[in-house]
Amino acid sequence: MEPRINGFDYQRVGVADGVALNVAVGGSGSPVVLLHGFPQTHLMWRHVAADLAADHTVICPDLRGYGASDKPADADGTTYAKRTMAADVVALARALGHERFALAGHDRGALVAIRAGLDHPGTVTHLASLDVLPTLDMWDVMHGVTAAVGFHLYLMAQPPGLPEQLIGASPDAFFGYFLDIWTRNPEAIPAEVRAAYLKASREAVPSIVADYRASAGIDVEQDRVDRAAGNRLGMPVTVLQQDWGTALGFDAAGLWRGWASDLEHTTVSCGHFMAEEAPAEVVRALRSLLAR
Repeated sequence: MEPRINGFDYQRVGVADGVALNVAVGGSGSPVVLLHGFPQTHLMWRHVAADLAADHTVICPDLRGYGASDKPADADGTTYAKRTMAADVVALARALGHERFALAGHDRGALVAIRAGLDHPGTVTHLASLDVLPTLDMWDVMHGVTAAVGFHLYLMAQPPGLPEQLIGASPDAFFGYFLDIWTRNPEAIPAEVRAAYLKASREAVPSIVADYRASAGIDVEQDRVDRAAGNRLGMPVTVLQQDWGTALGFDAAGLWRGWASDLEHTTVSCGHFMAEEAPAEVVRALRSLLAR
C-alpha cells in the first residue's frame, strides 16, 4: 500500500468536466489548502499537514496531472495553465464546503497558488509560496550559464513530442535526479516516499510536461496581462525561499514586492523540499501568516 498522511481521509472530488482530484482531508477549523510541487504529490505535506490539522481543516490535493488525480490530455495548451489549475483548487474547496480559504504552495503548487490569489482575490484569504518566483520573473532572471540549473524548464517548454519521449525513456533517472540534487538531507525523503514520487511521476510524464510547457506559454501571457494592469496580491503573503537569488544575481524579495503589498519574505537554509527538510520552520511561517 502506498504511503498516506496519517489520520487523513482520502476521497476523489470532481472539479471540472471529466477531472477529479485525489485529496487528503484532515482536522477541523478554518480551511488551509496545501499544494505540492515537482516531482512530488500531496505526500510532501505529511509533516506540516499533521501539525496544522490540530486547529485547521487541512486539504491536500494532488494537482491535476499529478499523483492519483486525473490527467486529461492537453488539447489546446490551456489544460495545464495555472489559471485552469487554480480554478480546480477553488472548485475543490467549494465542493468540500469552503467558500474562502488560506492557500500555500510549493514549487509548481506555488505557481498555482499565485494564480489563484490573482484570479480569486475574494476567495484566497492568505497565501504562502515556498521556493519559487512568479512565472514571469522566473523567466526574466534565467540567463547565461547560470540558467543551466533550470535546464528542465527549457526541455519541457519544447513542442510536444521530443520532451515526452526523452523523459519517458528513463523517467526514474530524470525525476530521481531532482529529488537528489535539490535535497540537502536525503533522509528527509524516506525510501517509500521516494518510491511513491517516482511511481506517480513515471505515470504522468505527458501531463507533467504539459504543466511546464504552459509555464513557457500561456502562464507568461497571463502574468504579463496582470503586470500591465497593475494587478497584485492583496491578501497577506508569506514567501519562503532558498538564497539562490544571490547565485543567479537577482533580488528575490524585491521581485516579490512587485506582486504583493503585505509581504513577509524569508530566506531559509535548507534544500528545495523545505516542507520535508524543515517542516517545523514551515509550520511556524504558516501559523504566523494565518495570524496576520
